[in-house]
Amino acid sequence: MEKRVLFVCVENSFRSQIAEAYFNRFAPEGMIAVSAGTRPAGEVHPNAVKLMLEEGIDISRKKPQPLTLEMQEGVDVAVIVCGGKECPLVYAGHIEEWNMPDPAKMSLEEARNVRDAIKERVIDLIERLKAEK
Repeated sequence: MEKRVLFVCVENSFRSQIAEAYFNRFAPEGMIAVSAGTRPAGEVHPNAVKLMLEEGIDISRKKPQPLTLEMQEGVDVAVIVCGGKECPLVYAGHIEEWNMPDPAKMSLEEARNVRDAIKERVIDLIERLKAEK
């Protein structure tokens, strides 16, 4: 049975896009991730694209998308990557809150630290999901 993960933040332009990309790169067959936001931006943040290209992952063609109830149905895990009052409410059986700082206004070096922290969390999540099989 397929495991489905939903990564959520406000604009779906940085943190959730990075998390989705890492998950889909490292997860074994039968696991898939999507991402969305409550107020999607017009495009993926340019620094997110740059930081992921450093990792050999091209997210330049990704588009921020709105969080819908349909997306939330049937997910095994919903991960709220942001922190604070603006973060979305999500309806899922299992919800994690990662409280990652917003890298959109950070220098590339600071944002790289957030990217690396997201990568660690994603790999940990994949390992936990594999153990549930």
